[in-house]
Amino acid sequence: MNTVNRTRKQNYRADYFKSGSVFGALSEPAIQFMINEGKILSYEKGEFIFEFGEKVSSFFIIIEGEVDFYKQHNEAIYHTRTVSFGEALGFVSMIALHDRVGSAKAKTDCVLLEVNNDLFNQFHDQYAFDFGILILNLARDMARAVRHVSNVLVEKETILDTTRIN
Repeated sequence: MNTVNRTRKQNYRADYFKSGSVFGALSEPAIQFMINEGKILSYEKGEFIFEFGEKVSSFFIIIEGEVDFYKQHNEAIYHTRTVSFGEALGFVSMIALHDRVGSAKAKTDCVLLEVNNDLFNQFHDQYAFDFGILILNLARDMARAVRHVSNVLVEKETILDTTRIN
């Protein structure tokens, strides 16, 4: 993991991010604030962004590349999704106030915006209207992930009697 230098960071402009699901409908000044104040990190393919059980003080937004998320429960580990441009990673653990429930690994070389607790709070204080939109966007992102995982569960289950549900 490397921190992206200031010169490269300045190449990221707010209008580029508007098509990403987490940034959709946010004002350009609000997006630029997150880019300027957040930590932009680059990872090489195969590198872990975080691992199961780690303490949580931030979440990530994918700027470039893709990241695989592996959910862990008891001794089982399952690939639940691949996260790409404009999507959030690790928000659920941060907002739920628990340790990481899985591991995130760079599927490709990638660049992520880290949003730590301080930046999240500053964004709330300085861009209250945009913060509300951000929360809505993050909730939509979570809803899509829940729908995906529930679809996978249904595909894995065998329904013996399709004419009724008991």
